Amino acid sequence: MKRVRATAGGILLASFALAAPARAQTDYPLTADSAPRPGVPVGQVTRHTLTSAVFPGTRRDYWVYVPAQYRPEQAAAVMVFQDGGRCVAEDGRWRVPVVFDNLIHAGEMPVTIGIFADPGVVPARSDQEQPRFNRSFEYDGLGDRYARFLMTELLPAVAKEYNLTSDPNLRAIGGSSSGGICAFTAAWNRPDAFRRVLSFIGSYAGLRGGDGYATLVRKTEPKPLRVFLQDGRRDLDIYSGNWWVGNQGMASALEYAGYDVRFVTGEGGHDSLQGSAILPDALRWLWRDWTTPIRASAGKAGAERHYVTEILAPGQEWQVVGEGEGGAAAGDLAVNGEGDVFVVNGRGIDKVDQATGARQVFARDANARGLVLGPDRRLYACQPGRKRVVAFTPAGAVAVVADGLEAEHLVVGARGGIWATEPRHRRVWYVDPRGGKRVVHEGLESPGALALSPDQALLAVADTATRWMWSFQLAPDGALLHGQRYYRLEMEDETAAAGAGGMTVDSDGFLYVATRLGVQAFDQPGRVNAILSPPSADAPSGVVFAGKDLDTLYVTAGNKLFRRRLRRKGVLPWQPVKPPTPRL
Repeated sequence: MKRVRATAGGILLASFALAAPARAQTDYPLTADSAPRPGVPVGQVTRHTLTSAVFPGTRRDYWVYVPAQYRPEQAAAVMVFQDGGRCVAEDGRWRVPVVFDNLIHAGEMPVTIGIFADPGVVPARSDQEQPRFNRSFEYDGLGDRYARFLMTELLPAVAKEYNLTSDPNLRAIGGSSSGGICAFTAAWNRPDAFRRVLSFIGSYAGLRGGDGYATLVRKTEPKPLRVFLQDGRRDLDIYSGNWWVGNQGMASALEYAGYDVRFVTGEGGHDSLQGSAILPDALRWLWRDWTTPIRASAGKAGAERHYVTEILAPGQEWQVVGEGEGGAAAGDLAVNGEGDVFVVNGRGIDKVDQATGARQVFARDANARGLVLGPDRRLYACQPGRKRVVAFTPAGAVAVVADGLEAEHLVVGARGGIWATEPRHRRVWYVDPRGGKRVVHEGLESPGALALSPDQALLAVADTATRWMWSFQLAPDGALLHGQRYYRLEMEDETAAAGAGGMTVDSDGFLYVATRLGVQAFDQPGRVNAILSPPSADAPSGVVFAGKDLDTLYVTAGNKLFRRRLRRKGVLPWQPVKPPTPRL
């Protein structure tokens, strides 16, 4: 079949206007794999246009490469490239369709449909105005925005004509410069959709926060990804960072975390010379053993030094325990002395047996929030709609502990004192064991879940409208002393809040916080040491240690309850323990 001829140019090349002055560079000639070969079947390339809703008002061209070996009855592998016009061009350096022809014919990659998308542009209204160029916004931005565009708009558009696989192991994504970090971002946020990443001269720099990736990779539980990186020593060194340093940081972080990663270096600058020359070998490495699923590192050489492995138990994954009527909120989990779990379920409260997972109704029409077991073994809860705090006996009988509080979250100390937050009125209350109550702090933007340190000397309070959580020292009379914005949560792009939900602690003094990124684990000095991947597409909300040995983390996400055994153990609220001296 004859290909539609594409050329490189226009906005795509203009987007590199920030490049450093030209320097002498090593010549990287293309290999025979980038040239048509006699007897090799030629795929077809067609050009299309797409208008996006994820990126409102944008239009973009995209090209679809279909190999000659494609058969509609067999789902094809998929590979997406950013800056598609340059990658598909027959007179450019990349010549990806030619390389695909040769590698597919040689059996060195699966039958793969290539999708080559340009960045979006919001067209100008007249010749007197400039369009809005969306390349950096789409490519350099973090979060799942671009992945959503691919999954809800671009791939479905192509799938109308071709049978595309839904297997993430057979889906790859690649790009150069900002297109390279874009490829990583899409796979990082959606490893359920893409597991192979090709990144040439990737922009892991401070354009829109990408310089933080190396740290995030080191903290986050490894994901099932294979990553190829390339960069040259003469790459950009500008206001937003040093590309060569950034790529070295990414390669080091991925290796530290145990990923299947390869980093090819050279002497070039911010160009496509080396990347295009090694593209065939990069694709061979990326697609090797493609019938074997890519999995997150576990026990791989080097992976045991990833700090998250000091928390995660080997071979333990999230398991669904049960499903409820509605999504649980922050603090809507509690544990009793036997390790059983209490969870809000719709209007009521359920009790989940830690051994069997059996679920039974504990209280109907409780309309409760913020659960915790007290030293008297009663289950304490907020009823904000009735402006009171109540306690349930083991038999389910309810008694009012304090009224006049529109509280949504609480903790109960070993001596019976209660601290509760009132988000609507931006207050923290203290209720003493005799029922007397008073406001002990005001001014947090949106006070949320609370957690006592294992020795109950400190109180952590989430400020849910921000990325911060406060730490207070507790006075004997329940007052909050020496408050500081102590814990800095990692957070998604496009939001001013980290989505802090429920909190719990382990016997080492680590604080675990349910957030949109997953369960973030802080050491005693207040640093995020590890981020446990969320158990589902829904953000975690409640979190508590439970189980017979208190070594199982229970998490609510959406309307499901999950659990996962860890190497750490929790602390019962009525049995305070002094944690070890932290590493400072």
